[in-house]
Amino acid sequence: MPIYTGTGDEGDTGLFGNRRVPKDHTRIEAYGTVDELNSWIGLLRAEPLEPGWDGELKTVQDELFELGADLATEGGAASLPRIEPAITRLERWIDASERELPPLHSFVLPGGCREAALLHVLRTVARRAERRFWHLARAADAPGQHVPPAIGIYLNRLSDLFFSWARRANHRAGRADVPWTRR
Repeated sequence: MPIYTGTGDEGDTGLFGNRRVPKDHTRIEAYGTVDELNSWIGLLRAEPLEPGWDGELKTVQDELFELGADLATEGGAASLPRIEPAITRLERWIDASERELPPLHSFVLPGGCREAALLHVLRTVARRAERRFWHLARAADAPGQHVPPAIGIYLNRLSDLFFSWARRANHRAGRADVPWTRR
């Protein structure tokens, strides 16, 4: 069976549940950006990483996949039993990372070691996914269109985590964060 179906050749696509919507629909933008974020995490996981960290990233990828499935399903909320406690876990990971780091005294530009630079890309894509989510959440006021706010909270914490991990990656690599300098 071929991977192509031709059903999207006119600019629309199917949601779970078979309803067709335009490919630039707010729901498609939301879960498409989550999928893009997941792909960027896959790129980071292709790097040589510290032991144990790959497993944490895989956990995030699994959660993003479930969360994306909920966004692709009108009224989808199947990920909530996993996403709601995951928010607390992300906060624990942030707190643990921050304990390793010197205090932040200026804004930080993306960069430093390769791992940190990739984490900054993840941070910005996670922020975009969060923006796309809240755009969908505000547009989804029709019956059956509601999206769980916990998804937006998860994406917010995830971007914070990627920022902290980027700083941690530079710190562990013996590289200073790249400070923003006002000209």
